[in-house]
Amino acid sequence: MEFAELFGSFGDVFGSTEGVRVFSAPGRVNLIGEHIDYCGGRVFPAALSLSNTVLARRNGTRKVRMYATDLKIKAEFDLDDIDAARSLRWGSYQAGVAKELAGAGVVLRGADMVFDSTLPFGSGLSSSASIELATGLALLSLADNFSEMRPKLDNVQLALIGQRAENRFCGVNCGIMDQFASAMGKAEHAILLDCATLEYEYVPLKLGDYSLVLANTHKKHTLGASKYNERRAEVEEGLKLMHRALPEKQFANLCDYSENDFTDAKRVLDTEPLIRMRVEHVIRENARVNKAAEALKTGDLARFGLILKEANDSIRYLYEVTGDELDAMFEEAQYFDYCLGSRMTGAGFGGCTVNIVPTALTQEFCAGLGKRYEARTGIKPEFYVCAVGDGARELSI
Repeated sequence: MEFAELFGSFGDVFGSTEGVRVFSAPGRVNLIGEHIDYCGGRVFPAALSLSNTVLARRNGTRKVRMYATDLKIKAEFDLDDIDAARSLRWGSYQAGVAKELAGAGVVLRGADMVFDSTLPFGSGLSSSASIELATGLALLSLADNFSEMRPKLDNVQLALIGQRAENRFCGVNCGIMDQFASAMGKAEHAILLDCATLEYEYVPLKLGDYSLVLANTHKKHTLGASKYNERRAEVEEGLKLMHRALPEKQFANLCDYSENDFTDAKRVLDTEPLIRMRVEHVIRENARVNKAAEALKTGDLARFGLILKEANDSIRYLYEVTGDELDAMFEEAQYFDYCLGSRMTGAGFGGCTVNIVPTALTQEFCAGLGKRYEARTGIKPEFYVCAVGDGARELSI
């Protein structure tokens, strides 16, 4: 929605627009480094121009009242009984963030909030993390003790609050990548993030005559109902096997191990073939992230694209989180010789692929791939030519 229309919606729902402030947090695309953020790995996301925008103001009560323009849903929760919001069909992410903010010492005030999203729900572009960051920044900014708490709760800390909300309140055992990318994104840059230490580096997206094209399979994924938490349990078992195989290397995270360590541990890992597959993906994917970032820094897009394809094979055959629709989108993209690289992005089980395509041919690519994918699956896809934007912030309107 345009801002005038958004303010109109706010007035329609809550009576007036006096005192309304505007906050925004983007979704993200992860270029490479899938399912390793919760293993202490390095990931390579970029914030998108697609985002959640929140209009918010204090309402003088102890309730947070919300409306979603895209879903046409109203919801509310009581700041004195936040746990009751766990059962909300929509709004539990916001309530979880409020609970974590309160636990951090933020003196929350009741608020009226209108949410507007340009992020396709269930697309794997982190609409949930975007909601968490936009909500966190809005509620913090409206708090009684904002000036005291904001220095303590910078955007990195807000990312951690969003992650804890999703883990503790919503029951999704996610890593930090999605929230960090939404919080700390920088226009025209990707973020090389060490998920174990939260050390990060901004890397310019030097794509030259190429663009990133997201292909939405329109097979929605629901993390809580998928095998996401199952994969977490499997890699935790993998870490135990690595400890048993290499007693001299009792690392805290699976990504602390090298590819040589994986080879050395193979005899023990072979006793659990499924777990070995998961461990191999995690360790080799972590190594691929560094190679991909270096290729991008040096402008070697051909190598970067090949690494993306290798990563897709790994996430498909070793980690097994793609599915028929993502596999079809990836395979049909190979028909276009000018597409330098393609892979699934996000948690999997539906969502999007990311593709490196000559800017001059993006329209042809989207039309051609869309036709081939729909003929194969019966599902009409959607495409987005990526613009890489900034992280969570308050907007001046």
